[in-house]
Amino acid sequence: MNFFADEGLDYPLVNLLRQRNHKVFYAAEEMKSADDNEILKKANELNCILITKDKDFGEMIIRNKKNSSGVLLIRIDALNLEKNCVLIADLIDKYASELRNCFTVVQEDKIRIRQMEEK
Repeated sequence: MNFFADEGLDYPLVNLLRQRNHKVFYAAEEMKSADDNEILKKANELNCILITKDKDFGEMIIRNKKNSSGVLLIRIDALNLEKNCVLIADLIDKYASELRNCFTVVQEDKIRIRQMEEK
């Protein structure tokens, strides 16, 4: 599966997803300091699901109805970095077929997958 990792995402998660054979474009490597509109535009150009910790993308996509191939919003802080990465990668592997064209919120105890409106 193809993902676009926002700059604020932890590199160990990017690395773990790559180890699990996901293609991951990482903004911190290619587009340092890009704004949210540029990030979303690039993710769409690459037909990638955006992985982010930035809640602003919810506003952009849900309320302002910006186009997206899918978003995975990470809302986990309670665990340590290694456990967070494994939990998120496991959820991505488990729900991969359901993430495209959805706005997904991952929390420590649940995952919510919301189909986005057709544009």
